[in-house]
Amino acid sequence: MTASVKRINLRRPDVMEAVREQVEQHYRSQIVEKLRQRGGIFEAGGLRVRLAKEFGFCYGVERAIDLAYAARKVFPDQDIFILGEIIHNPEVNEQLLAMNIKFLSGPQKSADIEDLQADDVVIIPAFGAETATMEKLKATGCQLVDTTCGDVMSVWKRVTQNAKENFTSIIHGKAKHEETKATSSRATASQGGHYLVVLNLAETDYVCDYIRHGGNKEEFLQKFAGAHSPGFDPDRHLVAIGVANQTTMLRSETEEIQRRLQHAMADRYGAENLAQHYRMFDTICGATQERQDALIQLLQEPLDLMIVVGGYNSSNTSHLAEMSAERLPTYFIRNADRIESATAIRHFDLHKQQEVLTQNWLPTGPAYVGITAGASCPNNLIDDAVRRLFALRDINVDDLIATTIG
Repeated sequence: MTASVKRINLRRPDVMEAVREQVEQHYRSQIVEKLRQRGGIFEAGGLRVRLAKEFGFCYGVERAIDLAYAARKVFPDQDIFILGEIIHNPEVNEQLLAMNIKFLSGPQKSADIEDLQADDVVIIPAFGAETATMEKLKATGCQLVDTTCGDVMSVWKRVTQNAKENFTSIIHGKAKHEETKATSSRATASQGGHYLVVLNLAETDYVCDYIRHGGNKEEFLQKFAGAHSPGFDPDRHLVAIGVANQTTMLRSETEEIQRRLQHAMADRYGAENLAQHYRMFDTICGATQERQDALIQLLQEPLDLMIVVGGYNSSNTSHLAEMSAERLPTYFIRNADRIESATAIRHFDLHKQQEVLTQNWLPTGPAYVGITAGASCPNNLIDDAVRRLFALRDINVDDLIATTIG
């Protein structure tokens, strides 16, 4: 018999007030707040630093972290587990470990779902969880703290609707990403529901060509191995499609994917019949878009280089680094420790998918540096980066702010 899962509402005023001070102590930055008050610009010693207008924690991430802290506050002595990384930021996840919140997956894994007891507390990360995982949790009867982002759940509603109406969901995303896996599972929740995940424009063009002209089915399935639903048949399941996306993808790329698929379906079935074969919805996360727009605005400045702060496995942060790298030297760092000196910086190379060391990265004379961060990066890490940059010019940020900002 399946146990009844217990969902916990921790967003009571008394609980949230109790954890607010702890959360702010860990992640708040007075320097960032003061810089925002003066337009995000700080200049001294020939170094000018400008913050993007929008960066760092979004509402969904703040909510997830607040709920995790609240769970530990309300259940100080109980075992608390989390399915995986609550967000893609290593410092935040390490802080949860320090609070004795145990992981059910990943390098820090300490237990399996099958090990859970009815009085255990389990946190669902902001990315959500696959339907099969949720069924396993229900069977344990454990208590759930669901921090799934509302924007993610909006996508789930769209792909669930697609499945019910026999539209295959074409999902722009990374097939192995936790959010996309959770979304894909909703696309098959109804009997006969199917999905296909496309990563980029090249894969989209391959699908468009198949829609227009057909092709080798086995080759198609091999190309998208691990990125389609069980029993997916491109000859049958590309007749009616609905485009969705992982919420943290590049908006411009998602829109182009939508446009190309729409044209392919119109070519195949006729523009007059398009409504029976194609549908799309705008499901890009608002915070993701705000940070991309703010970066575009910042890139209009005559910058010498850009620093992007955040977790290397963060999709939205990686896209910010990609956008910036197209325009100027960009250094994607996990934290300020990667800024080793004025001549050496360790940063993540998106093409090599590993950290690399770059020498002579910071101009010795006047330098104009932009800084941004993804929606999963706390302000204290941006604070650290600002401090480190000015320390390279022997400038104490606290002293300077006290005299110039107050």
